[in-house]
Amino acid sequence: MTLNTIALELVAPNQEAGAHGHERALEEAQKVLRCAAETGLEGRIRHVMIPGMIEEDDDRPIEMKPKMDVLDFWNEIRPELPGMNGLCTQVTAFLDKAALRQRLTQLSSAGFDGIAFVGVPRTMNDGEGSGVAPTDALSIYDDLVPNRGVILIPTREGEHGRFNFKCDQGATYGMTQLLYSDAIVGFLRNFAAETDHRPEILLSFGFVPKMETNVGLINWLIQDPGNAAVADEQEFVKRLAATEPADKRALMVDLYKRVIDGVGELGFPLSVHFEATYGVSVPAFSTFAEMLAYWSPDQP
Repeated sequence: MTLNTIALELVAPNQEAGAHGHERALEEAQKVLRCAAETGLEGRIRHVMIPGMIEEDDDRPIEMKPKMDVLDFWNEIRPELPGMNGLCTQVTAFLDKAALRQRLTQLSSAGFDGIAFVGVPRTMNDGEGSGVAPTDALSIYDDLVPNRGVILIPTREGEHGRFNFKCDQGATYGMTQLLYSDAIVGFLRNFAAETDHRPEILLSFGFVPKMETNVGLINWLIQDPGNAAVADEQEFVKRLAATEPADKRALMVDLYKRVIDGVGELGFPLSVHFEATYGVSVPAFSTFAEMLAYWSPDQP
């Protein structure tokens, strides 16, 4: 069973918003519909991807505050977004087996078609946390969650073996980190040559507004100190941030074409995941629309 979808990432509002959280959630959903209508994407977005975010490094350029729960946020926005279902990431390391089963049951019954299991934040080591390891969750809950995802970072050292192990454990899809190079093409070409696994790949692309120049959130999100491949991606992000809208769009569409052309013939089912890291906007949606005009999962 594949998702075969166009997904849009939405981050839940901060908890501190209190009663305003409801209004913020509704405003966000309405903004999605408005931007989609203005850019010809009305009815095209099939899933909302909501990350289950937890606090991590202190040096995050935008302070990470506790967020409204993924499920609560989804229940607020779902009535506003007809025809859309949910995807999410779920941190497993702080829940025991029974608690995690209960959580996954709630998510599944609320309309989450895919759940990606993620581990501890960068400030902790793999294996820390008293709960279920993400790789164990892939096999333990295969009866409950048909679409079980993992994060795929093609530039990370040792990722081939890591991704292969996750597929052995029962991962049905890999959601990539934000792609600012075509490194995913070589990664999947090698992976296809050496393994029989063909999980669905959610290719993630993120809009880079001018704000990135001063804030550097995307640069921080994709960092991997000492990794030359990631340094190149960070340079591309800087270039995108400083570029005028039409040229920025052309650069992103060119990257998209290289990725789609490169992985399209390798036998992996493909979906597309879009992220407007600084918030939903018409320029972001215009860029996504132009990318989808080249290739889209809903119009093979």
